[in-house]
Amino acid sequence: MAINQSLLGEFDHEMATTRKTLERVPSDKFDYTPHTKSMKMGALSKHIAEMPGWIKETLEKDELDIAPSGGQPPEPPVRTREEVLALFDKNVAAGRKALVAASDDAHFMKPWSLKASGQNLFTMPRIAVLRSFVMNHVIHHRAQLGVYLRLNDIPLPATYGPSADENKF
Repeated sequence: MAINQSLLGEFDHEMATTRKTLERVPSDKFDYTPHTKSMKMGALSKHIAEMPGWIKETLEKDELDIAPSGGQPPEPPVRTREEVLALFDKNVAAGRKALVAASDDAHFMKPWSLKASGQNLFTMPRIAVLRSFVMNHVIHHRAQLGVYLRLNDIPLPATYGPSADENKF
């Protein structure tokens, strides 16, 4: 089985579960943060919505500089759950399309680098970037968002089994 095909089932499952979590985020709680060092719920939701698009960046470029010289134009904020979901859906579609198109297994073993202001933060094979920097990163922040939801008494969706709020899969 080709590498891209082996990743698609996991990608589809994790993105469906992530979307269910994002659907629970109330627009009127975007400024909520459980701690001064924590991201606000809206910023965290946007971050999660952006990450599936990183698959395209990883597969189609050799590197990404997150703080290029001259800076980047600021991205427009998201203000509602609907905007977060639209951004997420757009990035999931782009990420999935790039993953389907990446049929050369050797390409997954080529190095990819993350940089900030030209300084290398890490270099790993693309497959490792997809699994850790993208997929595991989404899962990590989805769990963080789950804590935010729980602290606001918002029911959590089932993910890998029933949740305390949904006795179903």
